[in-house]
Amino acid sequence: MQQLISVIIPAFNEEKNVSIIAAAIKSVFEKLTYNYEVIFVDDGSSDNTASELQKIVEIDNNVKYILFSRNFGHQIALKAGLDNAKGDAVISMDCDMQHPPSLMPDLITEWENGFDIVYTIREDAEQLSYIKKKTSKSFYYFLNNLSDIELESGTADFRLMSRQVVNIAKNFTEKDLFWRGLVKWLGFKQKGIHYKSADRIFGSSKYTFKKMIRFALSGITSFSTKPLNIAIYLGFVSAALSLLYIPYAIISYFNGNAVHGWISVIVTIAFFGGLQLLILGIIGLYLGKLFMQSKQRPLYIIKNTNCD
Repeated sequence: MQQLISVIIPAFNEEKNVSIIAAAIKSVFEKLTYNYEVIFVDDGSSDNTASELQKIVEIDNNVKYILFSRNFGHQIALKAGLDNAKGDAVISMDCDMQHPPSLMPDLITEWENGFDIVYTIREDAEQLSYIKKKTSKSFYYFLNNLSDIELESGTADFRLMSRQVVNIAKNFTEKDLFWRGLVKWLGFKQKGIHYKSADRIFGSSKYTFKKMIRFALSGITSFSTKPLNIAIYLGFVSAALSLLYIPYAIISYFNGNAVHGWISVIVTIAFFGGLQLLILGIIGLYLGKLFMQSKQRPLYIIKNTNCD
């Protein structure tokens, strides 16, 4: 009996790309000895992505779709795909063709060689802007130094996971999912494969600078309490630095350059007020995650699907 490979593809406003990547995947598997299924997860698209998926399903029995009731986010869409995938191995990839389908046979080969997780590491294209390269490297630098996991720079959500790993991943119920970190945290036998990112065919990247910052904060706070420790150190440092104002205040007082009590009050309020807001913000991130998790709401809502 042939083994089944599941391919999970989150899609948000990708009406022009879904048919292209579906055809590319079909072309790859025609040369392999595996059965396959492609599960598109429409993450609340506002364009014609849903109708395009339904057209593909009518002519290709290997394609399935999950339509969310609204936009729940890329990482949640991956979770929905994992929950519904039936393959002996599951591959996740983006819909914009920047994750080349031609690399899938290499992922499968490494799985056949005994690796439970085969992840990919993106090599920056030469035409990528300097700012994009620097922000990407900075993301992994801060993530690795402020969290308890170690990710290679360029690690992508293009990966293969064995059925054993998928069954464990399906049990995750945390709302603030960060799959790159979770996959690394899982352990098992893993191997990374380098690839060069292809150009996006249609559309534009859905990861704005604001979303990237939020993504980085999610990754850091999901795997470490180091920011809380840093807040403690900031408290000690600020207390030490505040002592430097004592000689300044004394000299100003005896020189007659200061209103009695004004310097000490203003400096103390400004310095410690800003520091307290910073520390409260760090604590608030963690409390907010606990608050949202305590509601026990479903991670996503499916409006329509043809998955069995």
